[in-house]
Amino acid sequence: MNTIHHLSQYALQELKDSYSEHEIECICRIVYMDVLHYTNIDIHLRKNEILDESFINKFIGIVRLLKSGSPIQYILGETGFAGLRFKSTPSALIPRPETEELVRWVGEWLKPGNRLLDVGSGSGCIGISLARLCQGAHVTGVDISPEAIELARENAILNGVKAEFLLRDILHPQTASWDTYDLIVSNPPYIRESEKGTMEAKVLDHEPHQALFVPDEDPLLFYRAIAEFGLTHLHPQGLLFFEINEAFGQETIALLSRYGYRNIELRKDFYGKERMVKSEKPAQTGNRHN
Repeated sequence: MNTIHHLSQYALQELKDSYSEHEIECICRIVYMDVLHYTNIDIHLRKNEILDESFINKFIGIVRLLKSGSPIQYILGETGFAGLRFKSTPSALIPRPETEELVRWVGEWLKPGNRLLDVGSGSGCIGISLARLCQGAHVTGVDISPEAIELARENAILNGVKAEFLLRDILHPQTASWDTYDLIVSNPPYIRESEKGTMEAKVLDHEPHQALFVPDEDPLLFYRAIAEFGLTHLHPQGLLFFEINEAFGQETIALLSRYGYRNIELRKDFYGKERMVKSEKPAQTGNRHN
């Protein structure tokens, strides 16, 4: 067992009870690219070359960790998102591909000189990607987790962008001072506690629950708080972008409408699920309703 071909077969055998064949192939490709710095072409052309023993031992160790349920992103300590590399630790959620779609949508509206707030910034992947996309924008990320804030700051340095990350609680905004913004974007916790039974163990056992779950009795908790915050902290005609739970597209639209937000648009992700919402600040902000 000393070639890419052999190691891939080993991984398929060891992980078949936890991952699909396609997932295992993708994981192996990530390891070869991240650790050996191979391209996809290298992986194909060099699949029968003898590998260094240290890499073989590392690969076997990675497979063992995967078998125990650890996500590959946490094992390697980094992940890709929107064409960038991000340090990945259990202090923040692993960036998801569908969130890249939200970044692209926000990027269509973000202009140099705009002030953007990323609420619940986690690893910083949304704000940092947008700061790279529009280098004249002023990006601030906020999160309730000190560990996530530190991680986001490290990722900003890693990707060579100027972005500010601050410890803030959007559910209690009165406890801190805030700027006003042209755009607010958020991928807040939106999975109901009752949905835990449908989730994979590697997510439940390793990713931070604080960033995942909301109470069943108040699933729009964060959307309501951010919508109300936007009434006083968005500039006139400012925009609010959300990633949402697919089960609450219409409910999110109704909530934003109650607060007077205009030009509300709901979009599906590449899986066909209602996943993103854009809205514009009300012309007047006197009509708040819980």
